[in-house]
Amino acid sequence: MPEHTSFFTYLVHMFPALGENMKNLGPTLFGKEAGPQTAEPLVGMVFIIVLIAGLAFATRAKITNYDEAVKPDAHLSLRTFFEILIGYFYDMMKDMMGPARAKRYFPIVGTAAVFILVANFLGMVPGFPLITSTWSVTAGCAAVVFIAFNYYGIKENGAGYFKHLAGPVWWLAPLIFPLEVFSLCLRPMTLSVRLMLNMSVDHLLLAIALGALALVLPIPVMVLGTLVAIVQVLVFCLLSSIYIALATEHEEHGEGHGHAHGKKHHDEAHAH
Repeated sequence: MPEHTSFFTYLVHMFPALGENMKNLGPTLFGKEAGPQTAEPLVGMVFIIVLIAGLAFATRAKITNYDEAVKPDAHLSLRTFFEILIGYFYDMMKDMMGPARAKRYFPIVGTAAVFILVANFLGMVPGFPLITSTWSVTAGCAAVVFIAFNYYGIKENGAGYFKHLAGPVWWLAPLIFPLEVFSLCLRPMTLSVRLMLNMSVDHLLLAIALGALALVLPIPVMVLGTLVAIVQVLVFCLLSSIYIALATEHEEHGEGHGHAHGKKHHDEAHAH
């Protein structure tokens, strides 16, 4: 992303010690010296986490009275927004892995959906940075998903999780196991890079449109950016759900399991 100035840029410069502490961490992964510009996405991430927590507590206060909570709001409210968002992604996971596993593993996918959606749309507001165009943020999200689905897979299947990576027959294990491990390690890379590049290009197009014709031209670009922001949330959470579903499925195939397994592979290929 090109250098830019936002509200968080000024906020970081108000605390010089923050930039100095970032320099003490050494160079970034790409060899660039860490500094205030590196701290900006982290500050933005903390701000979004606090914002989401505030919205969650405000929504929870509206449903503490269960007799009143069953009545839908007459207009689009904060509670309605979260109900639609949570309901959509829960139904998506339920179709993949059934209601029991969907309920068990929904917190991580639901949290990722809310965080990325808020981050994407907040980046379209003048004065706020698009933190999902920074690889340190998207890589952090993908790393959490990677650790989670491997943990869930080991917890559900034990040694059978690694046996599944070795392939169906033992004499193919020396060939299949390294390929499966390599494919496993590529998943967080594809999750993070896909999200970062799509949001970076969208933000760059909007900046070019603003520079070319500030009043009229950015409108269709912002409409396109809204679609990109939503689609990238769907893709990230869809792939995360598929990875969790594949990691936690048992070796014993129940009725209809083979069909669901094939459907998940088809969805993963389609999402890629």
